[in-house]
Amino acid sequence: MSGIALGLAIFGFLLTLMALRVPIGIAMFFAGAGGYVYLQGGDTGPWLNLLKSLPYARLSNYDLVVIPLFLLMGQFATHGGLSSSLFRCVSAFMGHRRGGVAMAAIGACAGFGAICGSSLATAATMGQVALPELRRYGYAGSLSTGALAAGGTLGIMIPPSVPLVIYAILTQESIGKLFMAAVLPGLIAMAGYMLVIQLIVRWKPEMGPAGPRVPWPQRLSALLQVTPVLLVFVVVIIGIYGGWANPTEAAAIGAAACGVLAVVTGGMRWRGLLDSALGTAQATAMIFLVLLGADMLNTALALSQMPTELAAWVKGSGMPPLLVLTMILLIYILLGCVMDSLAMILLTIPIFYPMVMGLDFYGLPDVDKSVWFGILALMVVEIGLVHPPVGMNVYIINRLAKDVPLVETFKGVMPFLASDFVRIVLMVLFPSTALILVHTFGGA
Repeated sequence: MSGIALGLAIFGFLLTLMALRVPIGIAMFFAGAGGYVYLQGGDTGPWLNLLKSLPYARLSNYDLVVIPLFLLMGQFATHGGLSSSLFRCVSAFMGHRRGGVAMAAIGACAGFGAICGSSLATAATMGQVALPELRRYGYAGSLSTGALAAGGTLGIMIPPSVPLVIYAILTQESIGKLFMAAVLPGLIAMAGYMLVIQLIVRWKPEMGPAGPRVPWPQRLSALLQVTPVLLVFVVVIIGIYGGWANPTEAAAIGAAACGVLAVVTGGMRWRGLLDSALGTAQATAMIFLVLLGADMLNTALALSQMPTELAAWVKGSGMPPLLVLTMILLIYILLGCVMDSLAMILLTIPIFYPMVMGLDFYGLPDVDKSVWFGILALMVVEIGLVHPPVGMNVYIINRLAKDVPLVETFKGVMPFLASDFVRIVLMVLFPSTALILVHTFGGA
């Protein structure tokens, strides 16, 4: 049996376990374990020896420390009320326009994503903050929930981003370069979502009524309240890329700064501190379990030679590189129907990355190609958070807005998905969209 056939058999077993509602981390572990034992002729000895070293080798990786630290930043921001300050600030400047409160929710999602790193947390937190205001001003349910579900995806698009950290670890890429490369696409995503809202309210003005105009003194006061949050983002991103601190040090500084801000400005007390620590521990444990499962699965796939054979086959097939890339992106969209973003990154990068790196795209050097593909993968993965039938962000927002039918929320998301597809085409055709900041500030 060829390596590709063996790999497909392992994937078939994985999908079967997932269909039986086995958690993704455990499903990947058992699929990988079964494939590894099979490839060893049924002998469990080598597999048991692997178990002695694999978990330690993965979890002793120093770079992984940034994950709980970035998650802790988001927890402090959530429990310290920083999300409310962000929403009030953007709403003060935009709320008097038609659709302005919904656009303020998008802007606040982007700001919160800059200190959170998780789309689900961004959607849940900003949903609690913005939904009451959207209801108060009479916004249509589909526009309110659709905007918040789509805006939540900015949690992983705007750095720091947990999936980008995982991508960097899997590919030995620079976390700082990936974070810098994600800034402009993230801002384009935010602008695209705001443009969608503008088009909707021009078509149907009753869907997004204008709110009252806020006096300039109140606007400046709201801006001053969120200035420290913006400074945290600047310190973390510029600190990493500028070489002032490594990613772990910058994440620790950011977490400490958010903790202080949450206490001073948000009034967070011991209960909030304990909830933040517990939330961080639970999310970290989930991510690390998925990491271990993915390591077992990828070890089995590497032993089967599937990634190598597949990359060689694609390179020798003569297919245009852009066609191969399009097929990869379509596979990501399909996978988004059945699994979460982190699992998709862990499952696919060891397979797709060698394929992409073996092809020529616009004459890009390997370093640029690696960064560009990482941002592209992140953008397509985020679509899985909002497109049917799963769309975890949609379900989170719909749980908060119980008066809006789920079908209406999915309908509300569709215009934002169109914006996502336009942005992906732009990124595919113009890689400089992701690379311009990396080249400008790093000379790479």
